[in-house]
Amino acid sequence: MENLNLLLHGFGVALSVENIGAAALGAVLGIIVGAMPGIGSLAGVALLLPLTYKFNPTTAIIMLGALYYSNMFGGAYSAILINIPGDGPAVMTSLDGYPMAQKGKPGQALFTANISSFLGGLIGMIILAFTGPLLARLGLHFGPVEMAALLMVAMTSIGWLMGENPTKGVISTMVGILIACIGMDAVTGTPRYHFGNTYLLGGIPFTPLVIGIVGFSRVMGLMKRRKDVPPVPVNLKLKDSFITKQDFKRLFPVAVRSGLLGTFIGILPGAGATTGAFAGYAVQKKFKSQEPLGTGAVEGIAACEAANNAAAAGAFSPLLALGIPGSGTGAVLLGGLMMWGLNPGPLLFTTNPDFVWGLIASLFLANIITLGIAFCIIPFLVKILSVPTRYMIPVITTVCIVGSFSSTNSVYGVIVMLLAGCLGYLMNQSGYPTAPLVLAIVLSKIFETNLRRAFLMSGGNPVIFFKQPLSAVFMCILIILIMAPVTRGIWNKVKGRK
Repeated sequence: MENLNLLLHGFGVALSVENIGAAALGAVLGIIVGAMPGIGSLAGVALLLPLTYKFNPTTAIIMLGALYYSNMFGGAYSAILINIPGDGPAVMTSLDGYPMAQKGKPGQALFTANISSFLGGLIGMIILAFTGPLLARLGLHFGPVEMAALLMVAMTSIGWLMGENPTKGVISTMVGILIACIGMDAVTGTPRYHFGNTYLLGGIPFTPLVIGIVGFSRVMGLMKRRKDVPPVPVNLKLKDSFITKQDFKRLFPVAVRSGLLGTFIGILPGAGATTGAFAGYAVQKKFKSQEPLGTGAVEGIAACEAANNAAAAGAFSPLLALGIPGSGTGAVLLGGLMMWGLNPGPLLFTTNPDFVWGLIASLFLANIITLGIAFCIIPFLVKILSVPTRYMIPVITTVCIVGSFSSTNSVYGVIVMLLAGCLGYLMNQSGYPTAPLVLAIVLSKIFETNLRRAFLMSGGNPVIFFKQPLSAVFMCILIILIMAPVTRGIWNKVKGRK
């Protein structure tokens, strides 16, 4: 009851005229920034931070928090409409969002993404409001050993979770791991696989890589179909974008499950919304869907969109309660808090309750505002798909180039995007799934850092993974995942002989 009273007090702070305006401005800017490939929440928050120097600290963090959260909404738009993820979490959304749009249901795809984002974020905010400090302390139990064990489970399972051919899925995963190894060693600082090229010392930039593999590879594929006529009506109204009751029944349990999972992932240091989206989609693979995932399934869109928004909300738990940012954007927000003379930690909830609970309440406000704006712009966004293919090719190419250049501020990003596009096109033509490759790149750096730290703690002894309860559970799951295909193969052979 105490938390509920504090939350109601927070709404009293957030519902002032200036704070409502700040939340609305942050929501609008977040959608725009999220929909533009190559910018992302990190750059958006960093660019707007100087503008808030003379703001009231509560008003400033409300605007930046709303921008960060609404960015999760915007990232799905370009992923669904033109198959170019606006940010990392939207990579998974494109797997089902774009096929659904190509089936002539872009409005329903955007509506599904928006309502799932709202539900996932709402779950994350409710959990943040009532168990924020407790969850933050739970996240501290995930040290290098536990994180390495958890990521081993994720890295082992993705090859079988994505793609009809498990062997090709594993190969794609291994290629992603090799790409992630390029650059400086995360622990010792030793350069690896740079081939004497100074640009490669910093590794392969993620955003141009994703834009190339997912977006530019599609441009190369569209060249064969440049005379195609778009299957989408030009004068689509908002009411034509509503999903049916049956579709809502399909997405609701998925959004709740992914919302809970995403919130938990959001509190883990270094995990972030991208990992949440991948995990939500991977878990959904284990459950039944009315349509196969990857073909335009409502469940696929709901799983990743709910998870990434919940993770964005959950990331505020360690940030506020412990002063530990869960992502690059969180680090910028932490810098803003310190700039305003606030010290994140357990005492922040007692010394600055107006600030903390005003921020938490403003996230609920931003969630509602963003949902309303997102619904209103669906008819305008859908018009993008009515553009003939021969005109879309140069437009998408321009977006890919601008997004890649803006993320690195150099032509190097454009070169990476072009090469990644060629790689993605060849993989698509050969039947190799690109999703495991992208996921492996995201997880490999986090996995390597935690694995190396775990071995430094144990002097190279792998037994450390079985000494802690959490890591021991993850290792048992890992063994089951590895042995399951072998056991299944032996069982089928024995059954066939009988």
